[in-house]
Amino acid sequence: MTTHKTGTQEEWLKARIELLKAEKEHTRRGDELARLRQELPWIAINKGYRFDTDEGSASLADLFRGRSQLLVYHFMFGPDYKAGCPSCSSIADGFNGIAVHLANHDVMLWAVSRAPLAKLQAYKQRMAWTFPWASSVGGDFNFDFSVSFTEEEQQAKGIEYNYRREKLFHWRPEQAGGGETAEKQFAATCGTDAATYERERPGVSAFALENGIVYRTYSAYARGVDGIWGMYQWLDRAPKGRNETGVWWKRHDEYGK
Repeated sequence: MTTHKTGTQEEWLKARIELLKAEKEHTRRGDELARLRQELPWIAINKGYRFDTDEGSASLADLFRGRSQLLVYHFMFGPDYKAGCPSCSSIADGFNGIAVHLANHDVMLWAVSRAPLAKLQAYKQRMAWTFPWASSVGGDFNFDFSVSFTEEEQQAKGIEYNYRREKLFHWRPEQAGGGETAEKQFAATCGTDAATYERERPGVSAFALENGIVYRTYSAYARGVDGIWGMYQWLDRAPKGRNETGVWWKRHDEYGK
């Protein structure tokens, strides 16, 4: 028998209606946050970023593909990775279905990573993804948008990520528990070490194109990308919620192995 509180249909309905008030308030607050995002000042981008794509070399403006808005998911796949980050992979699993809808609503969705294009293409084929994915290898794009960092920044200066500066990275393999164990586990699945893995970070950035000028309008990192991780939106509505005691997710083709 369950240890969770039980009740009658009438008791459930009364509690559910009370919860609905909080859910509606949460929705209204979300609408307000969206409005505040859209009111941020735009920053004109004057740097000539170049990307490798399936169609060849492209500028940031080219990624819009005739639309006026561009969303970029900063996918953790560094040049030394052998596979993409499993967390980013879980997030990207949701892109295939929505990219076509966004493209038909004046918004292009791209993933961008520092790994060479050939690596991205091979991994994209493995994952059966169809959304566009560009390589920024050799350029400053990832560094300028605070999702890639040098070894010196990581171990001597400190990384500035999610609008704050982190402590210097000191990985001790003998440490157990906490986030470092998770990072080491993720790094191993990417075929690299924890320090190298941690020099890439996730994020999402938004851009506008007006009169030939590209503007940065928004960027979010860390838990700021939680809202686009579809898996968690479903778990938050499941009876046991996220129900996590450690790293449990894998790339979608690794379950059952």
